Amino acid sequence: MIEAKRIAEVMGGRPVLGKVVSSIEDLEEIVGEGLPKTALRITVRRVFLVVREANRYLYRIVPEATYKRRTGKLRVMESERTERLARVIAAAEAVWDDQKDAREWLTRPHPELSNRTPIDCALTELGARQVESLIDRLQYGLPV
Repeated sequence: MIEAKRIAEVMGGRPVLGKVVSSIEDLEEIVGEGLPKTALRITVRRVFLVVREANRYLYRIVPEATYKRRTGKLRVMESERTERLARVIAAAEAVWDDQKDAREWLTRPHPELSNRTPIDCALTELGARQVESLIDRLQYGLPV
């Protein structure tokens, strides 16, 4: 399992989250209170460097009108989706030890994911579990 502080770092760390995250309990508390909407934008921009692509993905998590209207914090469900996305990104970055390589892997269709991209699979809990399982197999040299 990926460390909570790595997940928090993907979402902007202390400057965005407002506190240091050193455990899953810390992360759960922050997510339960609602993440700042900036955390979602930072997380998505970690994978999509082009603003238009980043926004297109962001609006799949929170509809555009809602995101623009919302001030401050995301709702709990949106925060959970953001954390899930950050968790998958952090896991990929840990395996490749390089943001660029992880970004490339996350955005390319993969045969083990029915030719969907890992980042698209991460939109749902079950899809994220598939991606995390695939990452674990890649990390430990198990057959994929």
